[in-house]
Amino acid sequence: MANIVVVGAQWGDEGKGKIIDVLAEKADYIVRFQGGNNAGHTVVVGGEEFVFHLIPSGILHPKKICVIGNGVVIDPKALLEEMTRLKQKRIPVSQNLRISEEAHLIFPYHRLLDRLRERRGTRLGTTGRGIGPCYVDKMARCGIRVADLLDKDIFKRKLRENLAEKNELITKIYKEKPIRFSEIYHEYLGYGTLLKRYACNTSLLLNQAIEKKKRILFEGAQGTLLDIDHGTYPFVTSSNATAGGACVGAGIGPTRIDRVIGVIKAYTTRVGEGPFPTEFPDSLMEIIRKRGKEFGATTGRPRRCGWFDAVLARHSVRVNGLDELIVTKLDVLDERKTVKICTAYRIVKKRHTEFPADIERLWDCVPIYEEHPGWLEDTTACRNFEDLPQNAKRYLKRLSSLLGVPITLISVGSDREQTFRMKRKRSH
Repeated sequence: MANIVVVGAQWGDEGKGKIIDVLAEKADYIVRFQGGNNAGHTVVVGGEEFVFHLIPSGILHPKKICVIGNGVVIDPKALLEEMTRLKQKRIPVSQNLRISEEAHLIFPYHRLLDRLRERRGTRLGTTGRGIGPCYVDKMARCGIRVADLLDKDIFKRKLRENLAEKNELITKIYKEKPIRFSEIYHEYLGYGTLLKRYACNTSLLLNQAIEKKKRILFEGAQGTLLDIDHGTYPFVTSSNATAGGACVGAGIGPTRIDRVIGVIKAYTTRVGEGPFPTEFPDSLMEIIRKRGKEFGATTGRPRRCGWFDAVLARHSVRVNGLDELIVTKLDVLDERKTVKICTAYRIVKKRHTEFPADIERLWDCVPIYEEHPGWLEDTTACRNFEDLPQNAKRYLKRLSSLLGVPITLISVGSDREQTFRMKRKRSH
C-alpha cells in the first residue's frame, strides 16, 4: 500500500468510513483533509457501531496515527465530545491523534450565522453546524486557527475583532441579540488547554513520514458532487471534497500521491436541496431508504435515493483522476426485479453524456436509462466475487465499463467483514 486518497464519487454518504476502516489496516497514518463535523462516517465492527464526525475512522486500529489536517474546520466542543465517546469505548485517542495547528476553528457566531442565512436566503440544506461561515472567514483572512487559540493574547485580539464585525451582522441585518465576548473567550480557552497536547505541524509530520516510507491514507468527507468547485453549485459544501483537496488540506505535494480511489454506492443518494435527475418516486424511495438505512449519520435526515447515475459518476472519475472504484451497498438492490443505470441526460430534446456546468439545466433534464435484470438473491453472505449472483456480476461489470475504471472492492453489508475484493477464484 502506497499513499492513497479515498474520496466519495457521488453526493457523499457512499460508505467511505467503512472503506477507510478496511484500508487502514495496511496504513500507518490516516488523514482527514477537509470538511467539518457536518460529515459523518459510520463503521460497524463486530456488530458495534461507531460514528465519526471529525476524527478519522482509522482510529479504530491500534497504533495508527490519525491526523486532522489543516483543511478541516474544527468545532472544538464537538471534537472533544467525540474524543470522550471513543475513550469510553477504550479507543486509544490520546496516543494516536494529531491536530493541525493551521486548522480553522468554528465558533458560536458561525453556527448562528449559518442558521440565519439558511432561513433568510436560498435554502441550501446545510446542517447548521457553522462550516460554511467558518470557511468564509478563512477565505476572508479573518479566521481563528488552532495556533491562535493556544496564544492567549492573540486569541483575545482576534476574537474581539471578529465579534465586532459578526455582531454588526447579527444585530443590524438579522435583528438578533449580539454574542458576548466573555461567554466565548473563557469557554474556548478551556478547549485550548484540552487540545494543546494534540496540536502540531501536521504537514511536517506527514512529509517526514513519507520520507520514512510510511503508508498514508487520506480520507475525504462529503463527496465529489458536493465539492465547492466541481459539485452541483450552489448546493454544495464549502471545501474541496475532491482528490486535489488532499494535497492542500494536508500540506503535502501532489507528487506524494500514488493512487486515488473513488467510493460509489450501487445506486445514488443525496441529502439537502438541489437537483437529482435519477431520484426515485416516493414509493420506491421509502423501500430503498429503509433497506439501506439511508439516514444521515450527522443529522439523522432522510437521504434522497435514486438509480445509479453514470453521467455523474463519469464526472467524478475525471475530476478526481480515479484509478479504481469501490462499490458499496450492492445488497440494498437484492430484492429488485430490475435495476436501472442512467447513461445520459435528455436536456431540451438533446442527449448529453457529460455532466453540465449549468446546474439549472438539471432541474428539467430527463434521465436516459439502461434496464438490467435484478438478481433477487441475498448477497450479504457473499465473501468473494464468484459468490455473487450472475446478474449482480453483470451489473458491476457494466458499471465498470461505463465509467472506464476497474472496480476493486465490493461491500455487501455494514460490517467490516462484509467486504471483499473483485477477484475471481483461480481454477485448479
